[in-house]
Amino acid sequence: MVKRRKEKRIKDKDYYEVVEEVFDTPTLLALYHVIRKGYIDKMFGVVSAGKEARVYWAKNRRGEDVAVKIYLTTTAEFRKSIRQYIIGDPRFESVSGDLRKLILKWVQKEYKNLKRMYEAGVRVPKPYYAYRNILVMEFIGENGIRAPLLKEVRLTDEEYVEIYEKIVHYIKLMYNKAKLVHADLSEYNIMLYGGEPVIIDVSQAVTLDHPMAMYFLIRDIKNIIRYFRDEVGIETHNLNELLEEITGKRLE
Repeated sequence: MVKRRKEKRIKDKDYYEVVEEVFDTPTLLALYHVIRKGYIDKMFGVVSAGKEARVYWAKNRRGEDVAVKIYLTTTAEFRKSIRQYIIGDPRFESVSGDLRKLILKWVQKEYKNLKRMYEAGVRVPKPYYAYRNILVMEFIGENGIRAPLLKEVRLTDEEYVEIYEKIVHYIKLMYNKAKLVHADLSEYNIMLYGGEPVIIDVSQAVTLDHPMAMYFLIRDIKNIIRYFRDEVGIETHNLNELLEEITGKRLE
């Protein structure tokens, strides 16, 4: 009995540490604001948890499922993980030394990236609202269970070919219509929902005038070719073919 009580105290302590890490006072105030706006009515469990953010399943005032992404405002890892994406970006010059301001700017960047991609015809979670360190968007999944990542599914060769072609199409739309490069595209940042690939985690996406944009695009293309050719085993473009199809340029 004593051992069980001790275990419960440890579990409770761990739980409250997680709650305090995410829901500090500024985050709670921001959350109340979003609730008053009607974008959140009820919040349920964590759908995914990373070093920089937690994603929760929630419902809005109309009873629709939404995903609520809350960025942690106290993690020192955040600045390190986004460093390569903000160097050379004029939008971050004035906030680079202030972690909280950096996170707030990053959330607005993710919202705007989602909006630009969505309006360009790329299948991404539809963005609804962003405030402080909170982003509300379409929930990709059913009944609080997220859709599987591309990495987690097993399909026929014909289905993989169709998914590959759609992803290539989305990369082209991102580049030519949204004027963005995802910059971290892989089988881990693509969900499969209703037979369609859904591009996620677009906060790090950069505009075409970013000094590293072409480097990131080539890396994205290599990741997609590697996965479909080497892991799935279907025929794909080579790097130069796909780069030229997307941008009209080839590697020297």
